[in-house]
Amino acid sequence: MAQAVIRGNAQSVPSPELAFLAADVGGTHARIGLVSPRPDGHRPVTVLEYRRYACAEWPSLTAVLKDFVSQLSPGMHVDHCAVASAGYVLGDAIVNDNLPWPVSIRDIRETLGISTLAVINDFEAVAYATQFMTHADTTPVIETSAPQMVGPVLVMGPGTGLGSAVLLPGKPHATVLPTEAGQVALAPGNELEIDILRFLARDRAYVSFEHALSGPGLVNLYNAICSLRGVRASLQLPADITRSAVEQSDAAATEALNVFCGLLGSFVGDLVLLYGARGGAYLAGGILPQIRDLLLSSTFAERFFNKGVMRPYLQQVPVRLMEHGQLGVIGAAGLYLDSQHAQ
Repeated sequence: MAQAVIRGNAQSVPSPELAFLAADVGGTHARIGLVSPRPDGHRPVTVLEYRRYACAEWPSLTAVLKDFVSQLSPGMHVDHCAVASAGYVLGDAIVNDNLPWPVSIRDIRETLGISTLAVINDFEAVAYATQFMTHADTTPVIETSAPQMVGPVLVMGPGTGLGSAVLLPGKPHATVLPTEAGQVALAPGNELEIDILRFLARDRAYVSFEHALSGPGLVNLYNAICSLRGVRASLQLPADITRSAVEQSDAAATEALNVFCGLLGSFVGDLVLLYGARGGAYLAGGILPQIRDLLLSSTFAERFFNKGVMRPYLQQVPVRLMEHGQLGVIGAAGLYLDSQHAQ
């Protein structure tokens, strides 16, 4: 989704002395920060205060933001807010099936007294923030001895949905291409995955990668494997499946995670080729940090490289796992500031 900026009467842009809100809102968590622009250019903002909220525990995004603001220093007023979210803006609403509640832009502005509210794609924000990371902030999944190449950087990850964006280096600042790559048709790579695709296609006319590579997608994989193996599906939640796989207490859960990692490797390799992401790929989202050891020991790398004549190309592309943390907040704030300074 393109950035949408909704203003009231004020037209001012945050100055280095003026703090503003930045929010990264997903289906499971809302990450809220009070940020202030940095003059040194190392990062776009300094995060002054930061809190993470479980979305299911709150009736609306307005209530989350109101609680955050209520805990700021007495007399502190914020006039600008940048919200990173999946979905798109339609009139007064942010439309996203993965959020636990509808989001009213007018309600946020009027309740908090905010003059300007920008809505930015969530993975666009995370991708933007990766340019301020160091390797120490990440875990290598695929390392390469080749020199680091300058080029597009892929950022993708499974969570409540399957997000993807591409960072395009440039001056005076990088550009981010938001994508809907998660909606690409699921491409099986072996006989088991063909059987899983048949199982998933029984209930839907179109099967996307998101139907397998996401929290709900992991449940789909688990249910498919249980059906194919003739066992009862006793687990209903993604967290239960990942925990059982990590503990190796449920054979179907373990197999589902193995399929998940293999499909992910194949898909990431496809996206690197599609976008020419010679600058590398970052894996994000809420699921992968929980299964880090399983991911590293899985067929991810084998499937990533299995692209015929393009294998030597992919062997030059590093893949790293990162924790989501404050990245969406920093990215939302940075993209908002870039857009305002460009006007």
